[in-house]
Amino acid sequence: MIVVTGATGNIGRSLVSRLLEDGVAVRALTRDPARAGLPAEAETVRADLTDAASLEPLLTGADALFLNLAAGGQEAAAAVLAAAAKAGVRRVVLNSSSAVTDTPADESNFIARAHASVERAVRDSGLEWTFVRGSNYATNTLAWAPAIRESGVVREAHPGTQGVPVHEADLADVAAVALLDRTGAHLGQAYVVTGPEPMTMADQVAEIGRAIGRETRVEQISEEAAAEAMAGPHFPKEAALELVRLFGGSVGQPLFPVSDAVERVTGRPARTFAQWAREHAADFS
Repeated sequence: MIVVTGATGNIGRSLVSRLLEDGVAVRALTRDPARAGLPAEAETVRADLTDAASLEPLLTGADALFLNLAAGGQEAAAAVLAAAAKAGVRRVVLNSSSAVTDTPADESNFIARAHASVERAVRDSGLEWTFVRGSNYATNTLAWAPAIRESGVVREAHPGTQGVPVHEADLADVAAVALLDRTGAHLGQAYVVTGPEPMTMADQVAEIGRAIGRETRVEQISEEAAAEAMAGPHFPKEAALELVRLFGGSVGQPLFPVSDAVERVTGRPARTFAQWAREHAADFS
């Protein structure tokens, strides 16, 4: 059996479906099983990853664990790892970030710091491990949906920022292969997982426009205004401003090079952003 944290997130939901298709027993952890909307074949269980005392029973009987930092944060991830080791879980696949470089630069921004810290905890856990270091998620562009629906105009500080947007299903597929690995080929590997081509923010907005059959464009605003719009209860403005400035450093060249990890691990090419936009057209319409 495989335990999936963050089971109702974009990657987790895709992963649950993929594992079930492969005939694997899945225990899906979520805060609200009644609203999860996961397949009936999955064992959907209420879980609060910040409650360390309740974690071990959730992991009992599991062979492997998919751990997503978004499901509870750094402290929760450490508690889940400790509980997994006690429960006899053998393997963990961590949803990490391509911001992690295994160099001192990992202390230079909050995204790398957070994920590098959890990677260290995974290495120290004694479990078998694989890291799936995703680049900028295509699903991040869902933040533009209200603006695109209302006016077709997306406001960003750096329209020329280049990324290599990756489809959530590709991240799930790479994670599934690592979780189900019986050869040991993926143990101790840190896969940087990207889409197949670099695209600017303006390119992505235009692609969404083509998918929904409407004119869309990007209007440039200040870094301060972009950070203000991005900030929220769980994402302070200072961190948002750091991220906006990080994006500014990728104007003219992508922050991360294109990786062939999806094809190497799964045996098929990575999905394009155009495919993602068509599949998610309803979100922007």
